[in-house]
Amino acid sequence: MRVIGVITDVQVPDIASAHGFYADYLGMGTEEFNMGWVARYTSPETGAHIQLVTHDATAPHNPVATLKVDDVEAALAQAQQRGYEIVHPLTAEPWGVRRFFVRAPDGNVFNIVQHRD
Repeated sequence: MRVIGVITDVQVPDIASAHGFYADYLGMGTEEFNMGWVARYTSPETGAHIQLVTHDATAPHNPVATLKVDDVEAALAQAQQRGYEIVHPLTAEPWGVRRFFVRAPDGNVFNIVQHRD
């Protein structure tokens, strides 16, 4: 398993009210998607990303980051072999990803995701 991308997930109470700071002030003006509970903004100049999350639609926790991987099943197997807590099982989500959430030993929760072809 290789991590091929990392996106910071920032918890906000309301995406619309957070828009001015993240999209305008920080320059993340391109809204890649907005599902109401999660939105990704990207800088058109640098390609840097940030995701705003109010609450996860299907998982019991909000992650601190989303890690895109090349093999989500291998990532899950490695996490289980190491004894890490899986706090959301491997799930095929309706928005086109397969993902699970894992808790790091320090308590942070990470969304491990692979886009479906």
